[in-house]
Amino acid sequence: MNFSHDTELTLRAACVLINSDRVDGDQLADRAALDEYLSDFGWTGRRDRDAAELASVHGLRHRVGGIWAAADDEESVVGQVNAMLTDTRASPWLTRHPENPEWHLHLASDRDPLAQRMGAEMAMAFADLIRAGELRRLKTCAAPDCTAVLIDLSRNRSRIFCDTGNCGNRQHVAAYRERRAKEG
Repeated sequence: MNFSHDTELTLRAACVLINSDRVDGDQLADRAALDEYLSDFGWTGRRDRDAAELASVHGLRHRVGGIWAAADDEESVVGQVNAMLTDTRASPWLTRHPENPEWHLHLASDRDPLAQRMGAEMAMAFADLIRAGELRRLKTCAAPDCTAVLIDLSRNRSRIFCDTGNCGNRQHVAAYRERRAKEG
């Protein structure tokens, strides 16, 4: 299933946001780290650059993590996404930027607070997954020692390990060593 560019980018941004406090401590502990995250994903619009803004993004991180955790329960996810769309007062409009000339949706005014804009965009990306019947693309890493999440955008939905801790490699090496030990 192919999703629009902005949906895929927003789902990746949501995944990174959630994982920002699941591996190696809080990766969004300060405003500089938040600025870097926002630049990496091209978030535009109003920026207050204060402690309240950082705290509201941390709150959004927790809320989005709850959606990911409930991915096996479509009704629960629908309720959470609808609540997020309502709470963020999502109001879609088409736009494009010089750095991204393709038309895409924004769901809140550039003047709205950062976490509100991010929440509206993330809720709409989740709504796209729900409408496509693709919630199973929201996964938690299969490595037994990892709690990171991932968005599986592979064609056959076969991805099971995250990108945060080299989990896939570690699991493959462990399986190889186990096979070798049984042989020898």
